[in-house]
Amino acid sequence: MIEINQEKCIGCEKCVEDCFPQDIVVKNDKAEPKNVNCIKCGHCIAICPVNAVSITDYDMTEVKEYDAESFAIGSEKLLNFIKFRRAVRQFKDKPVEKNKLEQIIEAGRFTPTGSNRQPVSYIVVQEGLPELTKLALESLDDLGKSYLKNDQNETSLSSYYAKRWSKMYEDYLKNPELPTSLFFKAPNVILVVSDSPIDGGLAASSMELMTQAQGLGMFYSGFFVRAANNSEKIRAFLGLEDDAKKIIACLVIGYPGVEYQRTVPRKKPEISWR
Repeated sequence: MIEINQEKCIGCEKCVEDCFPQDIVVKNDKAEPKNVNCIKCGHCIAICPVNAVSITDYDMTEVKEYDAESFAIGSEKLLNFIKFRRAVRQFKDKPVEKNKLEQIIEAGRFTPTGSNRQPVSYIVVQEGLPELTKLALESLDDLGKSYLKNDQNETSLSSYYAKRWSKMYEDYLKNPELPTSLFFKAPNVILVVSDSPIDGGLAASSMELMTQAQGLGMFYSGFFVRAANNSEKIRAFLGLEDDAKKIIACLVIGYPGVEYQRTVPRKKPEISWR
């Protein structure tokens, strides 16, 4: 619920103008919340020049005052930062500190979501990685066999991955202690869970940038996402009881065991100006 300190409020109407759900009005030269259509986005908090607004559902001690030195990032530097990031699959035998994992999740938590629903949650897997690896490779093997049964094209991409998944599972059964090309030697996996692929994907993108900013490496394991969405055993292991919630992204995280020296090229953008 929105609360507006009437003693502080100067009736400037900035919160009214910036309230998309139109849930704030001005009465007697003071802003008043209706608290009918509010989605708790916090725009009223951010825009108020006298810090008169609060939302009772949130921890208001999280609110930070803006100053350019702490918040501003140059556009060229940000673009270079994005260009330089690489998917990392070589990891050092070194644990990642808990506070760094928590900061990565914070980057996801503060990523915008549709209607401010905030329908994204996170699962951190560390000690359970061996069991999760076993379940995921079993699922991929089953999925691969299904692909090969239904796809007679030996050169198709699905056929290639099906054969690769079966080989991964065979190698795992021979020696379960060796790293696999599912999680490699990474000590941590963060799963992004949501009923909204867009909200979950946006959160994962912010988390990826935070991972890089911390000097860590990561890659998105699309293999695991396929395995998880094909396995009730994995969902049970992770405690996912709500069928509406899916694993949107799997971030495999650790200290990089490789150093990259430069950015790489990409195709030219396809842009239509109207």
